[in-house]
Amino acid sequence: MHSLYYQAVESMEIEHVNHFERSGVLPIAFSLFHYTNMHDASFMLISGEAPLWSDDWQERVQMSINNHGKELTVDEMESQRIGNYQAFKDYQRSVFDRTEGYLASIDPGEFTRVLIARPFPPLVASTYSARCAGPEGITVLDGFECWIYQHGLRHMGEIELARGLVGLGGMTS
Repeated sequence: MHSLYYQAVESMEIEHVNHFERSGVLPIAFSLFHYTNMHDASFMLISGEAPLWSDDWQERVQMSINNHGKELTVDEMESQRIGNYQAFKDYQRSVFDRTEGYLASIDPGEFTRVLIARPFPPLVASTYSARCAGPEGITVLDGFECWIYQHGLRHMGEIELARGLVGLGGMTS
């Protein structure tokens, strides 16, 4: 899946990702940053390692809204823009490389470790991962499958659709 994101960012320019179609339609910049930044935060829950995103990354990437937007409305996030596209691509690669390295070295027994036990707090109870969780709660495997893989595919679908709005084609059939 990471290869789809790399293909997407390499086949778009900053004017594509920052394009504003109309009110109520989020720019590609939202989907790219939201997914990458949530991936970074989710990795913290899985691995215990601090997220990579920091004031330094914000200074380099220059997001117009320094927030992944999970708790914000479409109206609040429709002005999301990436200021330095190359710096964003560097941040994305750093996040993805760290996850891939972790997956390459993980002890398979670690996948059953419970990250969030039942009963789930209200913020978690309404999530897709809560629907996928077993009786014990959300495990490391659930985290990878829901927070990273499924979430990534969802936003890649948005990106592929939005590419049509900016005159680019889809990437997969």
